[in-house]
Amino acid sequence: MKVIDKNSRIPLYLQLMDILIEKINKSLGENEQLLSEREICEIYDVSRTTVRQALDELERDGYIYKVHGKGTFVAPKRVNQDLVSFYSFTEEMKKIGKEPSSQIVGFEIIQSGDKLASKFKMKEEDLVYKIIRIRKADNVPMMYEITYLPFERFEGLSKEQLEGRAMYDVLTKEYNTKLTFAEEYFEPILTNKLESIYLEIHEGAPSLKIERYTYENSKLIEYTVGIARGDKFKYRVQLKNN
Repeated sequence: MKVIDKNSRIPLYLQLMDILIEKINKSLGENEQLLSEREICEIYDVSRTTVRQALDELERDGYIYKVHGKGTFVAPKRVNQDLVSFYSFTEEMKKIGKEPSSQIVGFEIIQSGDKLASKFKMKEEDLVYKIIRIRKADNVPMMYEITYLPFERFEGLSKEQLEGRAMYDVLTKEYNTKLTFAEEYFEPILTNKLESIYLEIHEGAPSLKIERYTYENSKLIEYTVGIARGDKFKYRVQLKNN
């Protein structure tokens, strides 16, 4: 067992954090309870103030969460998403050992209207699919998504085709779609009432709004607005010096 070096220049709470992070990563599962503050004090011979400071930092960094009157628990893993290439929610969940699923709560064909027509460069009376999905991992809601697809490009698309399958898999295999590139825009928001119901979080909880524009060559073929739970996702952008 690692011990805390009280003669080190490294603050005690930081040493304790390193010890607890290693324990979380090596021997504790998601939602498993940590030792109590008193037990940690006794085992590592540190003050209650040091323990609380370490736990507060771990909670801030997303390693743990606290339940009033019950204790401290290991937080579920966040999705660490690299924004350097095309990615699929389904595949990203599988990478971290979670079972992905999508619940389709809305599927209709609508007229594009002014805003969508402008994005897709079509007429306002042209038709688009509007698909609303709840993206889940191990049956826990992760994202609320509204996707728009041009009807003419994907004529015949049905709700049944998308149930139990990744949308990109359907589009590429059944409609011979070539996904050339995509652009995404991120904006921190507070979850509204409707989103909070679907995501099973409190209204006003911090989330991330993600707008995705996906192109086939130079033509927009998908526009999606997603609301990602702030406690479930972490995004990384790699910057290169040209």
